[in-house]
Amino acid sequence: MKISVGLPTGMEGLMYPVPFSTPQDIIDIAVHAERLGYHSVWGNDHMTTQHYVRDEFPTPPNYWEPLITYGFIASATKTLRMGTGMLVLPMRRDIVVTAKQIATLDQFSGGRLEIGIGVGAYREEFEALQPNFKAHRGNMVDEGLGALRQLFSERMATHEGEYYQYRDVEMFPKPLQKELPLYLGGNNKNAIMRAAKAGNGWMPACVEASKLRESVNMLHELAASHGRDGSKLEVAPQYIVYLGKTREQAIAKFKQSQMYNHLVSLSKSTLKDQGAIAHEDINLVGDAQHIIDLGLKLKEAGATHLLGLYFAVNTMPELLEQMQLFAEEVMPHLTKA
Repeated sequence: MKISVGLPTGMEGLMYPVPFSTPQDIIDIAVHAERLGYHSVWGNDHMTTQHYVRDEFPTPPNYWEPLITYGFIASATKTLRMGTGMLVLPMRRDIVVTAKQIATLDQFSGGRLEIGIGVGAYREEFEALQPNFKAHRGNMVDEGLGALRQLFSERMATHEGEYYQYRDVEMFPKPLQKELPLYLGGNNKNAIMRAAKAGNGWMPACVEASKLRESVNMLHELAASHGRDGSKLEVAPQYIVYLGKTREQAIAKFKQSQMYNHLVSLSKSTLKDQGAIAHEDINLVGDAQHIIDLGLKLKEAGATHLLGLYFAVNTMPELLEQMQLFAEEVMPHLTKA
């Protein structure tokens, strides 16, 4: 099982306090992750402040654009891979420019890029950026994914779709990787269908183990219906982590974090299907043995990558400390065959 770290590119006010991290802090997290043996870092994608964050914090949060950020991280690391968890495709209307940025970054990083694509948890962001543009964001993701595949593979690309249009585009260089991994994010059936049909993997968030097993079975069945081998698709759920000396202490610290407030805010959108199960029971919150046991349960349920783990802390020193504790006390038990 692969294990990677969530990078706070757009997390202030959501999963971390305002302010939380500087550009140098972001680079330090990536360098620390590489030193500790994590597979990759995964940053998210926000362009404007959500309404509830504006109500809670008097100072605007800093949201760092992930692809530009990764250019600096690539120059500061050697082997660490970088992923977007997720790139919100509907906010990026010029698909050719997006493809060019991705291909350029993959070339400059030596083929270390992976791209997670999603609809976006907050429709209000989409409407703020494009107030007069009417669109079904899920359909935009479907069409955008096909456009990226085309631009990455064909010498001359033309597309006349509902949301994206371009003609005779010769986009070179292509990504360095022969098939740059493209993951589809989201917890609902539509996201699973997109991943099964055209993705290299599926990225849900905070899925309880038995529900994950059901969804993985669905993913494999849907992939087979499209003539694909579902077992070759990455199953890469994201979770929140707090590693404490005892489970009780870990839960108490978790509930004091901005991260916990964020999960509550998503209960009516991204996480609406998790039901009455407590956040601390779904996520990796507890002492080392509890987290190891839950991690192995997720692995048995079909997870191949614990992707972009976000540590439930309120300061940078705590984050670096939690990363190290997890790498030393938990990770060896989950990454071994």
